[in-house]
Order: sequence, then structure tokens, then C-alpha cells
Amino acid sequence: MRKLPFSMLSEQSLLGAILIDPSALNEVATTVNADDFYLEEHKQIYLAMSELFLASREIDVVTLIDRLVTAGVYDKSGGEDYLRTLSEVVPDALNVKDYARIVKDKSILRQLILAANEISESAYSEQEAVSEVLDHAENLIYQVAQGRNTQNFRPIQEVLQTFYDNLHQLQENPEAVEGTKTGFSELDRVLAGMGKTDLILIGARPGMGKTSFALNIATNVARQTGKKVCFFSLEMSAEQVVSRMVSSEALVNSYSLRTGKLSTEDWEHLAYAASELSKCNILIDDTSGITVTAMKAKLRRVENLGLVVIDYLGLMQGDKRAENRVQEVSQISRALKIMAKELGVPVICCAQLSRGPESRNDNRPQLSDLRDSGAIEQDADVVIFLYRSEYYKKDDKATNGMSIAEVIVAKNRHGETKKVNMGWNGQYTKFVTIEQNAEPQ
Repeated sequence: MRKLPFSMLSEQSLLGAILIDPSALNEVATTVNADDFYLEEHKQIYLAMSELFLASREIDVVTLIDRLVTAGVYDKSGGEDYLRTLSEVVPDALNVKDYARIVKDKSILRQLILAANEISESAYSEQEAVSEVLDHAENLIYQVAQGRNTQNFRPIQEVLQTFYDNLHQLQENPEAVEGTKTGFSELDRVLAGMGKTDLILIGARPGMGKTSFALNIATNVARQTGKKVCFFSLEMSAEQVVSRMVSSEALVNSYSLRTGKLSTEDWEHLAYAASELSKCNILIDDTSGITVTAMKAKLRRVENLGLVVIDYLGLMQGDKRAENRVQEVSQISRALKIMAKELGVPVICCAQLSRGPESRNDNRPQLSDLRDSGAIEQDADVVIFLYRSEYYKKDDKATNGMSIAEVIVAKNRHGETKKVNMGWNGQYTKFVTIEQNAEPQ
């Protein structure tokens, strides 16, 4: 039998360094956690140290023994000699980061071995579809690579330490709490930005502008954050997507782009817009009928990912065979939420609405208009509907090409639901912010 990778001396040295200099725990808390220790005794000692640190109590042999006896790790007569031995293993805490790195490396190797064993068992069983086995295998390896071990529970002491670290970061940078901004100030005030694991649904009737709205957000995020934005277009080709984006940025009529009837001024605007867009890290995938598994496989290979946009839900395919479309959409929406959580980025998904708004006097969409499945409403963190009165009332004409579009936040897991008025310029497929008490510019 081969032994699992483990370094007794490194674990003892790490714990001994913290005993000598408790402030060293600050330097290693973001590198290792309790589960990275191989020996259960070392794991409990590290947890006890974390508890004392969070309680702002002194970490020494006496306080540590008291905590470990209370936790049932040692009896009243045991453990003191071993703790004194730990404090004598190293002369000082200067190399504590190196000890932590070795402990972490050995932990990652053990996680890889466990993941490989689980993948092997799953493949030998032949009980699941090959695509499911591959997705599960990729998930396990990805979690190890990202430093997320999902095999065990996370002690509250460890989570509290992460919580305090986040609070300190927010104190230094208050804007970090707002998440990823959409680039539309009024909407950002309602949403407080898009959360790292949020699934955001943009629903509207055909022709209402949901693709343009999603593209506008994608461009804004790519420009403001410098991170990569991945756009999955299941309906349009990559060239059509870029044409929409260029039209919005250059303020050149989309019809002129399709026909090629461009003025000298249009060419100048296009050149400037193309130059600006080329600086953005926007990646476009126009694979038709793509599954969530295929998306995840591509996205895991993208470094510095900031946002994922999918256009649109109705054209996606499920990974598993379902009895009907309702079950298939339920599987897809759940998988999208899990994907957002695993990748740690906002995921925007466009969706068509049913004909429900047409049958009401007030044509504004409602949550019940979401097509195919109620699971979409349940899984999404934020649901946004787009509504333009001119779509139904032809006498509501646009002024100077600009009309009013209502961006209705119908569900917001993190805050209030509200309606935000924005400007819509159809000829440029562009949404713009309308400041309160001001006309659209």
C-alpha cells in the first residue's frame, strides 16, 4: 500500500511557529485551512488556535490546552508535553510561510489522489452517461486546482476568519461590496452591482431589446474591469454580434451597417469604435444548441474571467434526456446557477417570455410569464424584464430616435425590486441611462 503524501515535520513546524509568534497566523490564514493537515490532532490544534485568535485571546500552551480539553481533544492530563514539543521544533517563525506552502502542497496532492480514485470508480461503474462522467471528473480536478476541497465541512472558525478578512478589504475599498457594475448607474443603485455568483435573467418579448441590453452590459463590464467577458450567442453568428456592438459604440445606424451605405463620418466613427472594442477582452462563442457542460468546459480554461452572458435560454440543450421541455429547462437553469457559483462570476442569461403580456391590458411582463418552467424564477438571483410602450402602442413615437424603456427588476435576492427608466435608441441598438429629472441625452 502506498502512503498518502504527508510531511510530519512541516505540520509540526507550522503549528510550532504559530505558538512562538501568534501573529504568524495572519500570514498563513489565507494559504492553509484546518483540512490541509493530515493528522486529526494537528487539525484540531490549528482550529483551537484559530478560535483563540478570533476571540483576541493569547495563544500559548496553557490557553491552547484549555481550549483542546474543552473541545474533548485531550483529557486534563494529556497533550501539554506534545504542545511544548511543537514550540521547540523551530527556533522562530521567520519561515512560517514556507511551512504553510509545504503543508498546502501535500494537501493538494492528497486531494488529487482522492479525486482520481473517485473518477476511476465512476468510470468503472459504467452507470452514468459519458458526458456526466467527464463533467464530474472535470469538476473534481477544477475544484482542486482552485483550492476548493468539497469533501469535508468547513468549520465556522475558518469561515469567520474569511469573513473578517473580507470586512477589512471592504473597509479599505467600499466599492468592492457593490460587485460588478452593469455600467448603467440607475440600475446599479438598485442592484448594488452584480454579485460574484449571481444568476441574472433578462426576460422580454421578441424584439424588445434583450440581446442589445446584454451586449451593452458586456461591453461596459469589459471596458471598466479589464477582465474577460464571455458571450455565448446561440441565435446570432459572431459577426452579427460584433455588428451590434459596433453599431452601439460608434452610433452608426445598424441598417447602414447591413447595407454598407456609410458616409465618411460613419467610417471615422466605426474606426474609433473598433479601436476601443479591440482593447476589450470579449470572447464570443456562436455554437448552436450548446449545453451547460460544454460551456463550463470552455469557461474553466479562461483566466481572469469577469462575466458570462448567454443569449438565450430557449435555444440551449440539456445534458440529460428529459420527458418534456419543462424538465429540461429546469435542469438547465439549475446547472447555470451551479456554474455561476463554481466559477465565482455573474452569469447573465436572456430568456423569451410567453404571450402573457399580450393578453393583459397592462402589457408589462410578470414573473409568471417566464417560459417553460417555474424553476427559472426560483434559481435566478435577479430577474430583469424589459418593457417599451411603443412596442404595443404605435402612437408612442420616439423623440429624436430615443424612446423610454422600462427596466423592471422583478426579483432581487439582495435588495429591493424597482422599475428603472432608461433610454432606448433602436437605430443604434443602444440603451442609455436617464438621470432622474433629466431628458435622455
